[in-house]
Amino acid sequence: MSTNDLYLEIFREVLSKQDIRVEFPTLAGVDLKELMDSICYRALCRIRNIIRDETLSDPECFRQIEAVISTFEQLGSGGGFRHDF
Repeated sequence: MSTNDLYLEIFREVLSKQDIRVEFPTLAGVDLKELMDSICYRALCRIRNIIRDETLSDPECFRQIEAVISTFEQLGSGGGFRHDF
């Protein structure tokens, strides 16, 4: 074991016992509810437009569903195990 390895082990142990606090100082002036409402509304508009697109044939339904899932993924969500391919 090198000196660096021992140093890292001790450092990890010390850090593992510390409280963690995450801050976003530039986010202080943002209205989070307004931001989320805006993001969610835009996502719902995109999903609605995908669902209402009557120009797509039945074989293109898969692509409609894929577009909806992609919209969720762009927001940080996803299709879970059903879209794990």
